[in-house]
Amino acid sequence: MQINRNLIAASAIAAVALVVSVFLLAGGMKGFRSRSAKTIAVTGKAERTFTSDLIVWTATINSESLTLSTAYSELKERQKAVADYLKSKQIPAEAITYSSVDITKQHDSFYDSEGSRVVSTFRGYLLKQTVTISSKDIHSIEAVSRQISELINQGIEIESGAPRYYYTKLNELKIQMLKEAAEDARNRAKVVAEGGDSQLGSLERSSMGVFQIVGENSDEDFSWGGSFNTSSKVKTASITVSSTYAIK
Repeated sequence: MQINRNLIAASAIAAVALVVSVFLLAGGMKGFRSRSAKTIAVTGKAERTFTSDLIVWTATINSESLTLSTAYSELKERQKAVADYLKSKQIPAEAITYSSVDITKQHDSFYDSEGSRVVSTFRGYLLKQTVTISSKDIHSIEAVSRQISELINQGIEIESGAPRYYYTKLNELKIQMLKEAAEDARNRAKVVAEGGDSQLGSLERSSMGVFQIVGENSDEDFSWGGSFNTSSKVKTASITVSSTYAIK
C-alpha cells in the first residue's frame, strides 16, 4: 500500500513537471517568434556624379641601336625634345616625372624547315623611358595628349597612353555618401514599419557595402571587390549600407 502511494506521488510529480515543461517550451517558442519578428532589415543606397579634378597622362620614348651608348644618347636627345615640347605647351616642370630607363637586348632567331631554332643573332638594344604628367589642369593635358603626334612628325618615337582621371577629394565624398546611404536605410525602415502599423525603434546593427566608381552613363559591371574607373572624366559613385532596426 505504501508502494502504491509512492508510485502515485511520483506519477503526479512527473505529470506536473511535464505540464510545466510544455508551458515553458511554448512560452519560449512564442518569445522566440516575437523577438525574431521585431526587427526590420533594409539596404540604403547613395549615388553621386562628380567630375575628376586630376589627370595623369603617360607617354613612352623609345630608341634602338646596336650599341648601348648610342641608344642611350638617342634616348637623351628624344627626352630633351619631349621636355622642350611640353615646355612650349606651358606644362610646368614640377608636373613632369621621368622613369628609370628600361634596357632590353633584342635577338633575331632563325629556324630550319622543321621549325627547330638554328641560330639566334643579336639585333641591338631597345631602350624605353616613360614620361608621366600629373596635373589639375585637365583641359591642357588633354590637349597635349591629343597633339603628341606633332613629336612623331619630328621623328621622335613616342607612344602615348590614354589619360587617367582621379578625384582628390574622394575620402570626403565617401563620408558624405555613407551618411546619405545610412539615412536612406533609416527612411526605408520607417516606411516598412509604418506600413505594418509599428514604430521604428533603435538601430541594432549596420554594415557598409562596397564602394563603386564607374563612368557616367556607362555599362560597366559592378564588382564584389569594388569598381574604380579611371578612364572617364565624369564618374558616378555609389555605396550601400545594410541596417537592421528594432520595431515596437
